[in-house]
Amino acid sequence: MHVSRRAFQEWVSDALDDVPPALAQAMNNVVVLVRDRNDEDPTILGLYEGVALTERDTSTYFGTLPDRIFIYREPLMEMCDTEEQLRHEIRVTVLHEIGHHFGIDDHRLHDLGWA
Repeated sequence: MHVSRRAFQEWVSDALDDVPPALAQAMNNVVVLVRDRNDEDPTILGLYEGVALTERDTSTYFGTLPDRIFIYREPLMEMCDTEEQLRHEIRVTVLHEIGHHFGIDDHRLHDLGWA
C-alpha cells in the first residue's frame, strides 16, 4: 500500500484528533513527526523519545526541548494492503506512542489495544 506523504500526514493528524480531549489537554511539551523510516531499526512503526510525564520532576524539568513522537511511514505502508488498514495502523501507532508519553508501558498498551 502506498500513499502520498501528504495523505499520510493528514491521517496522522486525524489520529491525533481522535485522542480523547482530556488526554490531548494533558499532553505537554511533545511534538509528533512523520519520518520515512528509523535508521537504527527500519522495521519499527513508531518511537517515543523523551521524558514521560510520570517521570518529570517539576523542579528540574524546564527549558527542555520537546519530547518527540516519530511515526514511520514506510513500515506502516509495507504492512498494510488497504487504506482502511493503514489508517487503523496509523491510529494504533499514534495512540501507542502517546501512551509512552504518559508513562504507560508496552504490556499495558497491549491490554488497551494500542500495541
